[in-house]
Amino acid sequence: MTLSLDLLLGFALFALVTSITPGPNNTMLLASGVNFGFNRTIPHMLGITCGFFVLVVAVGFGLGAVFQTYPLLYTVLRYIGAAYLLYLAWKIAHSGPVSDAGQSEAKPISYLGAAAFQWVNPKAWIMAIGAISTYTPMQGYFTNVIVIAAVFALINLPSVGVWAACGTLLRNVLKDRRWLRLFNWGMAALLVASLYPILLESFG
Repeated sequence: MTLSLDLLLGFALFALVTSITPGPNNTMLLASGVNFGFNRTIPHMLGITCGFFVLVVAVGFGLGAVFQTYPLLYTVLRYIGAAYLLYLAWKIAHSGPVSDAGQSEAKPISYLGAAAFQWVNPKAWIMAIGAISTYTPMQGYFTNVIVIAAVFALINLPSVGVWAACGTLLRNVLKDRRWLRLFNWGMAALLVASLYPILLESFG
């Protein structure tokens, strides 16, 4: 089976739904849009998309099989990701508007930081494995992996951009420091809540 138009359209819908629905990346982009504005969040957005593109290609070319053979490696990666997610939640909870005294050194997540985060982001792994296992035909596999990764990236960038834009629109609403603090703590709580599946699997 080759990558037909019908299969590609079905995959495009999968990519849109998984990219635009809530998850760690979009939660952080919403918070970054509020605290730093859209323009300063662009490197974060590009880092997510490029890092995810590389992740999908890596999964397609065998990394997923390595984790199936050595499940302990995947478990270790997940717990590293969970720890990093908790660190990011703490940073969001204690962030504030750039103009605030004492917050002038606050910076949005960098391009490289956002790209690296995809490798420890549980939702990104689920999306990448789903894309390769479900929508990538074996005939012409090498080309299909690149096409799937590229289409995912093209859909992912505007999808995550929506969250950064929504955060930017909320800046005026959250000019009051008390509301901004409440928002940031709420976003941090959502990030922590996104770890629920890992905790359930570990202790359930």
